[in-house]
Amino acid sequence: MRTTLLSSWPLFFGLAMIMIGNGLQGTLLGVRATIEDFSTITTGVIMSLYYAGFLAGSWLVPKLIQEVGHIRVFAALASLASTTVLLHGIFPDPVIWGGVRIFTGFSYAGLYIVIESWLNQAATNKNRGQMLAIYMIVLYAGMALGQFLLNIASPEGVELFVLTSVLVSLALLPISLSSRPAPAFEAPETVSVKKLYKSSPLGLFGVAITGFSASALFSIAAVHMASIGMSIGQISTFMAVFILGGVLFQVPVGWCSDNFDRRKVLIIVSGLSSFFCLCALISENNNFYLLLLSALFLGGTSLSIYALALAHTNDHLQSSQIIAASATMTLVSGLASVFGPLAVTAMMGLFGQNMFFIFLTCVYATVVVFGLVRMRVRDAVPLEDQGDHVAMYQRSSPIVMQIAEESSETLKQMKD
Repeated sequence: MRTTLLSSWPLFFGLAMIMIGNGLQGTLLGVRATIEDFSTITTGVIMSLYYAGFLAGSWLVPKLIQEVGHIRVFAALASLASTTVLLHGIFPDPVIWGGVRIFTGFSYAGLYIVIESWLNQAATNKNRGQMLAIYMIVLYAGMALGQFLLNIASPEGVELFVLTSVLVSLALLPISLSSRPAPAFEAPETVSVKKLYKSSPLGLFGVAITGFSASALFSIAAVHMASIGMSIGQISTFMAVFILGGVLFQVPVGWCSDNFDRRKVLIIVSGLSSFFCLCALISENNNFYLLLLSALFLGGTSLSIYALALAHTNDHLQSSQIIAASATMTLVSGLASVFGPLAVTAMMGLFGQNMFFIFLTCVYATVVVFGLVRMRVRDAVPLEDQGDHVAMYQRSSPIVMQIAEESSETLKQMKD
């Protein structure tokens, strides 16, 4: 394992730089949009266009990789991502930002795919699970660290945009100069959404809802908090604690998922997400420390729903369908993500800033209601027939599911 990690340092260094930059950029844009006095709905449209670009990248970049190869695609997309972030700082105009966000989302989708392909090649049968765990830790830690960089310069200037550009550019160097051969790559197959819904209505619904709600949280939380007068330090701390919760809760939620009826776990976790949104609403104007506690638990519960929904869906599929189903679920989540910022900002524009957490409370509650309805229609999968729970970042490509499946298969063979 140590040898594999040492040989894979360019991969993890590149991932860390990309996630630090992406974490900083996402929150920075929300704060800067408020400073520039963009309307709430205008900001929602801008943020949604990132996810539209990400969705397009998830669909087109695999085909591009097959034509020109990993290194060229990674270099081109890293350069594009580095350039687009500078354009935000130079031209604080909503129309320009909207167009630029499409290309930013497209770039990051491709960067994730290339890095995860390299991760799959670097891992061996014995350490795939460990490599995947390290990948998730680096990913979330980078996003959290990026929040605190928001405090080192004023968001009104271009310095933070330049810093983000530098971070993304640094990610390009070690991977481009690595002597490791480019991994073999095949564009993932998909199964139809109709077939997935027939297999697991609750699983598909949960994936859609978590894409919808998480995009709203990551994109608009900073806008909401800046609008109600929170400082840059408070905003960055809230976002960092929210992401930290997503890391800390993966193991206990995964354990519950593997040892209890997954539908009940999914319903309870979604219900808790709804409850902690209410806690955040109550505390945001009264007690900042209680708000941070709410953020920790909200991140822990809400960022666990995707993996729960995915695992529940996999329980109703044959093993040969799981990776293809993961590709479809990624597209469903990506499509739902486009509408999250739009919907929440529309509600905020119509009914005021308090609608941010109120709307999300209702969104998570729909999973509870739908789950309870499904429990009356269908029997639970026996515990012994449930597959393994896999901690997943919802923007991960199907390659991560492939790594997890191969790791699980190896462990089963070792036990036999």
